[in-house]
Amino acid sequence: MPVASVFRAAPSRVTGHRPLLPESCVLAFTAVLTALGAAGPLPALAVVALTGAAASTLAGARLSRLTLIPDSTTGPPVGRLARRRAARPRRAAALLHAAVVAAGLTAAVLPLASAGYRPAAAVAGLVGTAALLGGGLLSLPHRSRPSVRGRLHRLLDQAAPGVCLVLTAWLLLPYAGVTAPVRLAVAVALGLLAVDALAVLTGPDRHSGSARCRGGAMLTLLALVLVAALPAGPAAGRAALLAVPPLVAGVLLVAAGGRQVAQVAPARQATLRWPRAVLPPVAVVFAVVHQLQAGLLPDRTAVLLALAAVPPLVMRELVGVASTSTDGPTGTDPAATAVDPVPEPSTAPAVIDPGGPTGRVALLRALASRPEPACGALLVVDLHLTELPGRLVRDDVAAEAVRRARAVAADEDEVFDLAGSGLAVISGSGPVLAYALGARLLTALSRPYEVSGAVLRSRPSVGLAELGRGCPEDLFRQADLARRRAAQLGRDRVEWYDAYLEEQLVRRLDLERELPGAVARGELDLVYQPVLGLADRAPVGTEALLRWRNPVLGTVFPAELLPVAEDLDIVGELGVWVLDRACRQLADWTVGGRRLWMAVNVTIRELTSPDFVPRTAAVLEAYGIGPDQLVIEVAEPKVAAELPTVVARLAGLRSMGIRTALDDFRAEQASLTQLRRLPIDLLKVGPEVATVGGDPHRPLLDVVVTVAERLGLEVVAEELESAHQVDAAHRAGCRYGQGFELARPATAERVEAFFEEFPSTSR
Repeated sequence: MPVASVFRAAPSRVTGHRPLLPESCVLAFTAVLTALGAAGPLPALAVVALTGAAASTLAGARLSRLTLIPDSTTGPPVGRLARRRAARPRRAAALLHAAVVAAGLTAAVLPLASAGYRPAAAVAGLVGTAALLGGGLLSLPHRSRPSVRGRLHRLLDQAAPGVCLVLTAWLLLPYAGVTAPVRLAVAVALGLLAVDALAVLTGPDRHSGSARCRGGAMLTLLALVLVAALPAGPAAGRAALLAVPPLVAGVLLVAAGGRQVAQVAPARQATLRWPRAVLPPVAVVFAVVHQLQAGLLPDRTAVLLALAAVPPLVMRELVGVASTSTDGPTGTDPAATAVDPVPEPSTAPAVIDPGGPTGRVALLRALASRPEPACGALLVVDLHLTELPGRLVRDDVAAEAVRRARAVAADEDEVFDLAGSGLAVISGSGPVLAYALGARLLTALSRPYEVSGAVLRSRPSVGLAELGRGCPEDLFRQADLARRRAAQLGRDRVEWYDAYLEEQLVRRLDLERELPGAVARGELDLVYQPVLGLADRAPVGTEALLRWRNPVLGTVFPAELLPVAEDLDIVGELGVWVLDRACRQLADWTVGGRRLWMAVNVTIRELTSPDFVPRTAAVLEAYGIGPDQLVIEVAEPKVAAELPTVVARLAGLRSMGIRTALDDFRAEQASLTQLRRLPIDLLKVGPEVATVGGDPHRPLLDVVVTVAERLGLEVVAEELESAHQVDAAHRAGCRYGQGFELARPATAERVEAFFEEFPSTSR
């Protein structure tokens, strides 16, 4: 998708964990000014100018970032067509940015223009904004176009609400100084824009970036048409305030959609039918009541518009009956699920011959041909063969896998070979039975494959997506995302799709893309959390904590960073940097006469590498640090898998004088058993071991402290976040403490300033 490249970096930075404070401030500012305009202290046109300028400034700032971000995801385009496609994203961002700025300028100049030139200025701004919005929307990616029948259904669905909104605009527009043809033309424009915005914001793609851009464009044009239709001079009155909500919401929606357009498209959902059925009639009733209160009766045009809403309703029912008689009962909105016509598959379960792209094509066709509302699930399976066989062997394995899948699936289920990448199953069963089918597929497909004299083994992963009203491409994408999640979690498992899963996977892909080269780019940083003696609250050491300051992703913490680094096999590179930077900082503090220790966390993969012990000794020698000033921490839950090697490495460190610590101690039976075997000096326990089963009268921390004293270990109570926890740890016999209640993690400069409060810092 050509637009994705320029929009890719921006959404992660401006949406991931970004608070919506600026938008909230603009909306609050708009509400206050609108209230003042309705009460009388502020002129209505001044309110339109101020709110429009504020919203357009914020939207323009959001969109301007998209035009400045370099495209680093692909190489330089080759050829004229490639260069034209590469230029489309920036053109879309620039046009949308210019459109919101033009809308803001149009609203801002209205109070400054004289009464005679005010309609002309509004019309000029409307035309310019419409042209810029049209160009920007055409440059955005769109879904495939629906069929002719789907377009007809969409047109009939919007006809009756559109007529109601046109009637509402006709009744509410001012009479004075406006001719009937002009008033009718403005009413038609307002009604069409309103119904288009309503259809976009309630349709199945309402959460996509393109839909938000289009809905925001319609709301913006609706506000400008209303402003242009107001009478010149003071006759406009408070009617101008009606343009404030659609103008502010419109430009903010355009900016939000532009930032979202390159993210993974959300699944198509069911059309929200109640706003289309309820809001237009309610608006008509409100307009009629307003006109009757003003002492006016509906004129001939209003009556004709009311009668014009009847034929679209009749036509829609007739078309729906015709569709039901030819295609069977659907019970759904064809405009929401319409796809291009495809050949009807055979009623028998389909087994596609491997060797080409026809497997996925047939799968999508089968999904498109299922009656609505569809029930069941789509299962996508990846075999993950342990070896990479040749093409002929892969074909034999695929045929055998399809045969096994057919044996465990129900008679009405459909099985598809995905041309070497796995297979897919369309099941008509409910969620529980579909998950059971996934478990049976794991068992059947995990058995060894004996083909062409070779024995191949597989560790399959299965992803499930519940069939709904989404288009076939979205359903396949959802099931495949769940399959990728199952593979990330270790394979041999079944995973369901959900929206949170998709967000996490997109975040994971961003991390995998940005993490390589983070050390070379200077994006890594360390913060330090002091460790204090609980008796005198004096600092005795610090713990180095890794932070990744990425300009796109923001600050990434180790819990999210390290699993990605392990999968990319660059955890050793990060560990080398952390150890070197921490020892350098410790050397700087030691020059000042302080005697502190520095604790550095290492992963099991780092600790078990053959060169870890000599490399650590070389770093200490390079910076002139005493071995007893360095503490190597390893997490207790990860130790059991490599216990013999971990014991050997820790013993090697202690033989050099380097102190070792066991972090995250859980005080379970297995933990106490392996505690005797580990050559460690410090034991770090969290607040979860302070009580047994949540009973405050049965403390466990004092038991852990007693065991540690018998083994010659010193206990550090970590994650102390309240004065009560600090006092409990001290009473239990913990010598040291660490946590937010004592000192928060901070940069080296702030930690050094904290040390200045203790002139005689010593070990």
